[in-house]
Amino acid sequence: MISSEQNDRMTRVGPDQPAGRLLRRYWQPAALVDEFSSAQAGQRPVKAVRLLGQDLVLFRDEAGRWGLLDRDCPHRGADLAYGRREHGGLRCPFHGWLFDVNGRCLETPAEPDSSRMCERIQQRSYPVVEKAGVVWAYLGEGEPPAFPALDCFVAPESHVFAFKGLWDCNWLQALEVGIDPAHASFLHRFFEDEQTGEAAYGRQFRNASSDSDIPMTRVLREFYRPEILVEPAAHGLHLTAFRRIDERNTHVRLTNQVFPQAFAIPMSDEMTITQWHVPVDDTHSYWYAFFTSFSTPVDKALMREQRLKLHELPDYRPRVGRRNGWGFDVGEQLTQTYTGMGMDINVHDQWACESQGGIQDRTREHLGSSDKAVIAYRRMLLRAIDTVEQGGTPPMCLSSDEAARVRGPVTMDGVGPTADHEQMRDYGLGIDRRRRARAPWGAAFDVGAPGAAGVSNPAVAAAVAPNGA
Repeated sequence: MISSEQNDRMTRVGPDQPAGRLLRRYWQPAALVDEFSSAQAGQRPVKAVRLLGQDLVLFRDEAGRWGLLDRDCPHRGADLAYGRREHGGLRCPFHGWLFDVNGRCLETPAEPDSSRMCERIQQRSYPVVEKAGVVWAYLGEGEPPAFPALDCFVAPESHVFAFKGLWDCNWLQALEVGIDPAHASFLHRFFEDEQTGEAAYGRQFRNASSDSDIPMTRVLREFYRPEILVEPAAHGLHLTAFRRIDERNTHVRLTNQVFPQAFAIPMSDEMTITQWHVPVDDTHSYWYAFFTSFSTPVDKALMREQRLKLHELPDYRPRVGRRNGWGFDVGEQLTQTYTGMGMDINVHDQWACESQGGIQDRTREHLGSSDKAVIAYRRMLLRAIDTVEQGGTPPMCLSSDEAARVRGPVTMDGVGPTADHEQMRDYGLGIDRRRRARAPWGAAFDVGAPGAAGVSNPAVAAAVAPNGA
């Protein structure tokens, strides 16, 4: 049972809160690079950003350099998100103070010519990098960690597409739905099977699995008690769900929790999704999804078009949500889908998370054995928070050498021969190797066993130990 104090400890993200201090040790997605295209930015590469409860302004100067500053002008507190990009920086319209991407004051034009006031002014700035179609920010102290060599970061730009969406709920409950292998048999249940084919947006569980023509809709609907294994991995947690179909065939699905706030899952035999859940503040969060293709370049224009039909700019808020009952239709719930909330599984997940409230009251929940991944993750999260408070280094705060060794991770979805766990997992690793062998961009690596090998932080291994020891 989670106490109210533990719940606050895991969910609150302000700079003086335990989880907030932990998350500031990592790079955080701040915006899509697409948001600075002329079509979306109105020819104005300046954007207000709220991240981890802080109000910031993100801009790109004339030389193409990114800058992220506190949003209130240090003169008299006016909003720099309405600033003018000019003369090598961002200028406040109130009195014309000009700041470069590092927060250095370049001009205070209303002051006398002899004034050297601007030399003493420094607006707080934050490190910013562009990676995989996203602008990343580091809000912590000291040197930022290195990025792990995950597939979405290693693949060339042509093979990765990034998108985001805004949810009205805390980041933690949004993340936890993605590391719960059991929910798909209910939340994403469809009463009729469709012709299988390449997965598309919102259709991940209506395609067929690798090595099978059995629709995933049938697998999830008829085999709803998966056997779930949770194992430590260098990146966080590796999750395996077995659904035994008959004496000869078992459905195997390999997914991952990537610490601290991402998960990696298969979308199809060709594509994986690595998804971050990023706090806007305590009661709102963005998901940032990275779709990584192995064999062929992604059709970014098509993928963007599909998703923009379901989201409203400029905030990327879903058109279906709490304000319109997540599209619930009682007739559909009786005849077509388990939720009655349409065919897009993203809406199903959104309802599950937003309906819990701004911050889920975990003192009222009753977890079962199917929640073992959520339990393991919370143990790891609380241990990492403790580590930061004690002055230590939490998991996945990596040096360059360490980051180069955190690869993948392995994801797959297939129907293989019924056997013992090790043999069935080897089957899953074989599917992943086969997919990587087709990739022209160096995706291949020795995936090995997805267990504890390479785990250097005791918080990871302890999370899945018996009784959390």
